Amino acid sequence: MNFDRQLNLDRLRTEQFDVLVVGGGITGVGVALDAASRGLRTALVEREDFASGTSSKSSKLIHGGLRYLQKGEVGLVYEALHERQRLRRNAPHLVQILPFMIPILTRDGVISKKIARALGSVLWMYDLTGGWRIGKLHKRLKAAEANAHLPTINTDRMSSAYLYYDAAADDARLCVTVARTAALYGAVIANRCPVQKILHDENGKVCGARVAPLASEPFEIQARCVINAAGVWADNVRETDEGVHPNSIRPAKGIHITIPWKMVRNDIAVVIPVKVDKRSLFVVPYISNHDGTFQYTYVGTTDTDFVGGVDESQCSTDDIDYVLTALNAAINTNITRDDITAVWSGLRPLVRNTDGSTAKGKTSDLSRKHQVRISDAGMVSITGGKLTTYRKMAEHAVDAACKQLDSKPRCRTKRLAFVGARGFRQSMLSGKDVGLVERFGAEFTQINELVAQNPHLSEPLISGLPYIKAEAIFAVRNEMARTLDDVLSRRTRARIINRPAALASARSVAELIAPELQWSLAEITQQVTDFVDSCAREQDAAMVSEAEFVQSTTIS
Repeated sequence: MNFDRQLNLDRLRTEQFDVLVVGGGITGVGVALDAASRGLRTALVEREDFASGTSSKSSKLIHGGLRYLQKGEVGLVYEALHERQRLRRNAPHLVQILPFMIPILTRDGVISKKIARALGSVLWMYDLTGGWRIGKLHKRLKAAEANAHLPTINTDRMSSAYLYYDAAADDARLCVTVARTAALYGAVIANRCPVQKILHDENGKVCGARVAPLASEPFEIQARCVINAAGVWADNVRETDEGVHPNSIRPAKGIHITIPWKMVRNDIAVVIPVKVDKRSLFVVPYISNHDGTFQYTYVGTTDTDFVGGVDESQCSTDDIDYVLTALNAAINTNITRDDITAVWSGLRPLVRNTDGSTAKGKTSDLSRKHQVRISDAGMVSITGGKLTTYRKMAEHAVDAACKQLDSKPRCRTKRLAFVGARGFRQSMLSGKDVGLVERFGAEFTQINELVAQNPHLSEPLISGLPYIKAEAIFAVRNEMARTLDDVLSRRTRARIINRPAALASARSVAELIAPELQWSLAEITQQVTDFVDSCAREQDAAMVSEAEFVQSTTIS
């Protein structure tokens, strides 16, 4: 595997590629894997870090989406459930089955008996559309059974519940694993390498890009085809090709909060209906202990229009109030802001109408279908979609690129095992290494080898969280982590689990990885300062309304 950033930058400068992918989110790394596994000479550049945008800030669900079925998008749900099964097969260590419960709240709730019967019909459709592939069908639970799964629910409002099955995965770790798998198949990949300009040949056709890597001089990458997979930044990339900003993306903001598990005590995921706008919140147990209990629960997501700059998405006080109000209406523990240990905010890159006009209605009503566009100069842009369907999106984008290249290699990713999946066995998910196995698959042995070489690396990385110091070393050596934030926000998920704990350990983590990255004392201090400042901006944004935050970022 070639996942050394400096070596890859040297290759990007000197080699000729068939495909250059712009964007290191889940779609971009999926495109790189698809193209490289077809035998195309493939390069990928990412402006910041892998999954640093939307792909680390999702609900972390690998699912079909019940609400899309209710909106009549049967094809989308069928595709997503098919992709869910492929992901479970290709990355069995990262993608785990997750039971979901939908409480039937009849008194002062949004689910009447009539709606409950209709929901049962929708769940049967979900099973038939592809839910059955997980090996379990939905069922109706009595109130007492439902209460056992969520002891804090207001039982006087609950008449029964439905139980069905989907899956979940750590989105950021999934993203970096796909990137490393693409490198295994020959892709040349570099993070912190923003694109300045899309290049054109004498005939006006796309022929590569000019990039400006961190701590390096700008240079040009030569490629026969460019695939734009930049998510909510896709229009910015298109502008460097087309000369005008196309305004094809309608960003929708989704936020989540993390709270101590003991405040909710759900042993499975719960779908909470929200009366005010007839949407739903996911309440998902997170970070398991060896005894089967959990440390945290996260709750989300919102789905609202975002009008600020796409670099400035933050969780506002309005967002927190929405989530807390909906959650407290269903349970009896009265969770407050003081109980929240972390928040995160991301933007979904929803596609506007094909004619470029503003899509009407709520963002929650917009389709999650993806679109492939080819510019007059030949750049391929892939937009829209969702985490679960990234592989199919990548396949369609590379198919379009192959037409540009007049080549016909077939897609190979339907049954392509990821790094960590080879040698993985389900029996590994029991015992003392279960957490490492869930994060690294069969590669957990490499973490243990680091500990064998230096027992000090078996110590906790962050107090109270399940990560050990060896994971940070592995992240720098093998996963292209280059900043403190890379380690605390994405290679581990410390920041979105318990921000105060991550802040308290920031200096010690920076000092741990400093020798690997050849940081001076001044650079260590700067990394800690940058991380603290980023967390402070996040904390400050949560104290003001959405309108006030947008106004402040516009003025600044």
